[in-house]
Amino acid sequence: MPSMTTSKVSRWDQHGREHRVRVQKAGMQRQLTCGTCGWRKNAQFLPWLKAEEHLAEAHQATVDPGAS
Repeated sequence: MPSMTTSKVSRWDQHGREHRVRVQKAGMQRQLTCGTCGWRKNAQFLPWLKAEEHLAEAHQATVDPGAS
């Protein structure tokens, strides 16, 4: 069984609320899970982009905390 690793994509909305999508990796497959609404999606390619798209479309969360 492949080991599981986890990362996250965080964005803030215009009201200052943080929204996160957790990206769990097992082998070549990634499972995306939104901490705000429970949305889930399997993604093999570009999982972080899919997470960013979900946050922008579903929660209008587009402010990247890591950007200068």
